[in-house]
Amino acid sequence: MCDTFVVLGAASKDGKTIFGKNSDRPYEEVQNIVYIPKKIHEEDTVSCTYIEIPQVKETIGVLLCQPHWMWGAEMGTNDLGVVIGNEAVWTEEPIRNKGLLGMDLLRLGLERGKTAREAMNVIIDLLEKHGQGGNCAYNDQMTYHNSFLIADKNEAWVFETADKWWVAEHVIEGIRNISNELSIRKKFDLIREGTIEHAIEKGYCKDEDQFNFANSFAQGGVSDTISPFSREGRCQILLNDKRGKLNVEQAMEVLRDHEGGICMHGGFRSTASQVTKIFDDDSTINWLTGTPEPCMGMFKPIFLPNPRLPDNLESTLIPEREKLWWAHVSSIQKGSEKDLQNLKTAFRQAEINNIEKSDKLKFSSMSREKLNEMTLNIFKWEFEKYKELLN
Repeated sequence: MCDTFVVLGAASKDGKTIFGKNSDRPYEEVQNIVYIPKKIHEEDTVSCTYIEIPQVKETIGVLLCQPHWMWGAEMGTNDLGVVIGNEAVWTEEPIRNKGLLGMDLLRLGLERGKTAREAMNVIIDLLEKHGQGGNCAYNDQMTYHNSFLIADKNEAWVFETADKWWVAEHVIEGIRNISNELSIRKKFDLIREGTIEHAIEKGYCKDEDQFNFANSFAQGGVSDTISPFSREGRCQILLNDKRGKLNVEQAMEVLRDHEGGICMHGGFRSTASQVTKIFDDDSTINWLTGTPEPCMGMFKPIFLPNPRLPDNLESTLIPEREKLWWAHVSSIQKGSEKDLQNLKTAFRQAEINNIEKSDKLKFSSMSREKLNEMTLNIFKWEFEKYKELLN
């Protein structure tokens, strides 16, 4: 269960691309922030979550929000300004017992794609060759197909799948969001050869005129209109209300919205959140929580390319208060209502200050060391706030 959006061109306040996603995963799952530098590979293959596939000679550096147990990732950005988020979707096509997870495809697209279109082409090629499949949960049984939102500074692609069948929509301006339902209907820009014929053969639609990718392939079909009470509809309303003036802070507030369940609590919860701003030179500021429930967390800036991350970001299911994830979780469990309100207030003010500071930065004249120092200091400040509450 996730919500992903992109804001392009005149829809954002300063014309820069803004991407956002809440990764909604099982409550007990931990999700880490990791950075994997660019690399020249000598190996012929790479081991993904369940299968091995051929490796490429060189991979691009990637910043990932990664469930602790899998090779792939829920969302991320590469050093060249490409960002991807995926969504679980359920279709009439059978689920394969083994294949590439949608999260594996996401990471592979980031590691191998220099632009949004190139990343999508990577995913298309691997999907058609290896298929998607396998269990998508750590302690439970959960299987699904995937849709993706892939963006760079110039454009975005919505790429939706049903097993190896796929369709894509090109987005060059405005706002586009996806949730856990196929969303491309009759209007699309690319489609796998044979998809319409397959849908007719399976009885998903009568003929080419009736073909509607979402309604044909989605389990149980989809409505022709998006309910304003759904997460997808609520996200669309919030984004459109601010069209033309959307900025990073407002994108964060969309991910914190409770009215439509975008900020999710319960057996499934918003396990990690990301807001990314892409600049004209392909550099990015990636505001990540690295903790569950964005309404109680804090977005911290990570600058690409070549970031430096704190040492306490990679956690397992074993609670360790010296890790950011568990410090956050322990604070939420231990803190009184007043403690948590004070924490939330401090985090929001710090976010505003950090956004204002980042807006004034001159990236071209700033050293990578200075940018990384800012990242480390902000993470350290947040962690100290948790320690104060826990001690």
